[in-house]
Amino acid sequence: MGKPEGNRSLGISRRRWEENIKNDLQELGCKGMVWIDLAQDRDKWWALVNAVMNSRVPQNAGNFLTN
Repeated sequence: MGKPEGNRSLGISRRRWEENIKNDLQELGCKGMVWIDLAQDRDKWWALVNAVMNSRVPQNAGNFLTN
């Protein structure tokens, strides 16, 4: 039998995508919200995705073209 290829990463393990969603909800002040229920409503889910994306973009990010 061969050996497994690749290396195991050292240090802190990578977060799962589920943990990322929970952290995003917490950042937006929706800590108690059940994300699975939210994901089943497409309109609410995309509203959340847009809110998270907008919260990570600096307010003056689009102003580089006007300078």
